Amino acid sequence: MNIIDKFGSIVGSMALQDPEKARRLLLAGYRLQEKRLQFFPDRALPPSGQYVARVVMKNIIQALAKPEQAAMVSIFVPGELLTAAGLTPYSVEALSCFMAGTKCEQAFLRKTEEEGFPETMCSYHRVFLGAALTGLLPKPKCMVYTNLACDGNMMTFPYLKQTYHLPGFYIDVPYEKNQDSIQYVAGQLRELKRFLEDVTGKKIQEQAVQQAVANSKQAAEYYERQLALRKSHDPVTSLTNELYAIFMCHLLSGSEESVNYTKLLLRDVERAPKGDGLHILWMHIMPFLQAPVRDVFNYSKNIHISACDFVADGFQTMHARDPYEALAEKMVHCIYNGNVEERIRLADKLAKETGADGGILFAHWGCKGTIGASSLIKRSLEERGLPTMILDGDGCNPANTSDGQVSTRLQAFMEMLEEGREVKHV
Repeated sequence: MNIIDKFGSIVGSMALQDPEKARRLLLAGYRLQEKRLQFFPDRALPPSGQYVARVVMKNIIQALAKPEQAAMVSIFVPGELLTAAGLTPYSVEALSCFMAGTKCEQAFLRKTEEEGFPETMCSYHRVFLGAALTGLLPKPKCMVYTNLACDGNMMTFPYLKQTYHLPGFYIDVPYEKNQDSIQYVAGQLRELKRFLEDVTGKKIQEQAVQQAVANSKQAAEYYERQLALRKSHDPVTSLTNELYAIFMCHLLSGSEESVNYTKLLLRDVERAPKGDGLHILWMHIMPFLQAPVRDVFNYSKNIHISACDFVADGFQTMHARDPYEALAEKMVHCIYNGNVEERIRLADKLAKETGADGGILFAHWGCKGTIGASSLIKRSLEERGLPTMILDGDGCNPANTSDGQVSTRLQAFMEMLEEGREVKHV
């Protein structure tokens, strides 16, 4: 058992007996990691990768150490309003990823089973629920959640709202993608601003909201510019680094940090050399814990994740001038809302824009929307000329995957893509 496994085992066991002590221990570990990232960054990653690791680590520490300044959120809640309100996003997905990376997730998964939550529920939500039920996670200021796009939201948040006795706000996003839906959601976001003012006791200046939305538009511009260069530039990356990008475009959207990250990313892509490796379009979440997937992608100079639809959707362009309508536009037009054709169209666009040789759709355990649509997405993309692999697994619970099977399938897929590219060049 290595030091991380041992640390996680201690935190998990301690959480069942003395959750506050377990939280202090977990925070001590995260603060040590923050210092390591500050003074000994991962030199194998470009500056944008080093920067985003520090930003996300700081966010996790703030959520746990100062919960009275945090809002519990689902990942598609517009971070711009939290940024304007000065609240730290206290995220189901982010915190679960960190607890899984700390190897203490199994104790919390067992806790949810004891409480009667189904094993088929999304593992991110199960880990978070288990940690909350043990008392490891502190009570935040409030919660904000939406029906986008995980059905786990509709179980996790109402349950914890009642358990924690938290003030909560729910954003209902209609299935239909039209102007009426945008106006409906924009009205709710204006109400959300008033809710956050009531909860914090502080006035949110309209200028702060406008600035946060302007930051998101700037970050989206930087992101789109680097995408356009991906055919001829291949920066080194890691699965964890790509996962952090998801947090930046959703949880920390509207922040100066998000703008700085995309600006650094653009510079890193501009400076990256052209390689002869494969370009992969990744779809959905990153299974950063799965060893065979890490072995293929982490720090590779031969296989590159050129784009991820989850990230590209988060950095989508907003056109409306009114800040609330702009945020509503982003939510309504989310690729996980409405017909699966939206996901297919974006994937096809990203594949063509980045010159992808193939696509990988990660079918995360418990994500019914993605699993149900996976065959249709695969067939549609292959009809458009993009070889596509469905990779079954669990982004948060490694016990739900078979490393041997994943390794065999991934290697075979990469060999097939390599052979296909050689045939094109003959």
